[in-house]
Parts: sequence; C-alpha cells; structure tokens
Amino acid sequence: MRHFSFKRIALSAATGFAALLFCPHPASAATGTGSDHYPGEEVFQLTAQQTQGSFIDVDGSSGPSQGDEFVISGNLLRGGVPVGTYSQICTLTRTAPADEFDLQCAADLALPLGQLTVQGRFTVTGAGPGNIDLAITGGTGRYRTAHGTVHGDNVSGTETQLTVHLIR
Repeated sequence: MRHFSFKRIALSAATGFAALLFCPHPASAATGTGSDHYPGEEVFQLTAQQTQGSFIDVDGSSGPSQGDEFVISGNLLRGGVPVGTYSQICTLTRTAPADEFDLQCAADLALPLGQLTVQGRFTVTGAGPGNIDLAITGGTGRYRTAHGTVHGDNVSGTETQLTVHLIR
C-alpha cells in the first residue's frame, strides 16, 4: 500500500516538474512588467499533460529508496492547443521519515523552434509536492540563450499548470 501511494504522489510531483518544460507560441507570450520581472522576460502559462510514466525501483524495496527513478513524457498545451512535448527523468536523492523525499529532475521541452532544458530539485511529502520551482538551464534554436525559472502547480495526477519566466 505504501509503495502505491509513493508511486502516485511521486509521479504526480514529477509530472509537475515536467510541466516546467514548455514554450509558448511567440505571438502569445506576454512580457512581464511587474517588479518581479526582468527586462525582456516573457511570462506565460502552459499546461503539462502526462501521457506516459514509469517508475524504476532500483533495489526492489516496497517504498522509496535512494536512486529510484521516474521517467515521464507528455504534451504541452496553451489554451487547450498542443504546442509541444516534454520528457523528463527524476531521481530520488533523499528519503526521510513520514514518506518525505527529494527528487532531482532533468527535462527537455521539444518545440517547433527549438528545445528548452529545465533542471532542479524539490521535496515531496505525504501531502504532495511542495513548491516546484526549477531553473531553465538552456536551450537550442530560438531558445539557445534561454534562462529563467518555471513554477509548477499540480492540478491533477496527470496535469500541471506552469508559469514560465523565460529570459532570452
């Protein structure tokens, strides 16, 4: 039972991260103007929709253990319209009492004009993932100089709302 709960919570959390991998249609991105924004920063919303997910248990234990992995992929949507796909791998790096653990994730977002890479760590508890705030670490094509952050809010076991702060 604990293993099932762990997998469900972790896959949901990892999906949230994956959601962080996105890219807006160039014409639909809004430029941030608030005090928390940088010059030239684009702030936009995406929905990450998981279509595949696998759990790899490295030691065969019934619960979370260091090195366990989640491999996830899916679609990126903006206003319900597909704009790309994502794939990610999250590795469990720390376990603690009360079903708390940390995930280190790396992901890519495949878009028509290039790819974005996102990376970071976040904590998951029995109540679900905490804040999912990850770094945009680079990209290709139109996004070759990309950096910034992505914030994810899980809205279901397979969907995550993303707020992207993209600086090019």
